[in-house]
Amino acid sequence: MDNLKELESTAEEVLGKLRSHRLFQSTWDTAAFIIFLLFLGTVLLLLLLACLHCCCCYRSSRSQKVNPMGVNNLALEP
Repeated sequence: MDNLKELESTAEEVLGKLRSHRLFQSTWDTAAFIIFLLFLGTVLLLLLLACLHCCCCYRSSRSQKVNPMGVNNLALEP
């Protein structure tokens, strides 16, 4: 029952901030939110680049194995 009252008070606080159109108390809150968004955007960009790297380089590395280039060194053969 105590958790329900705590949740209700938190919801009222959030709704009050939304009604007042003042989500952040100070400029520090705004700066922290912007830094958090930049961090989140950077992580998502790195995940996207990692996925692209895996998809694109896997296909190109497979094709290189099919058509090897260079000279076979017969001295290494037993």
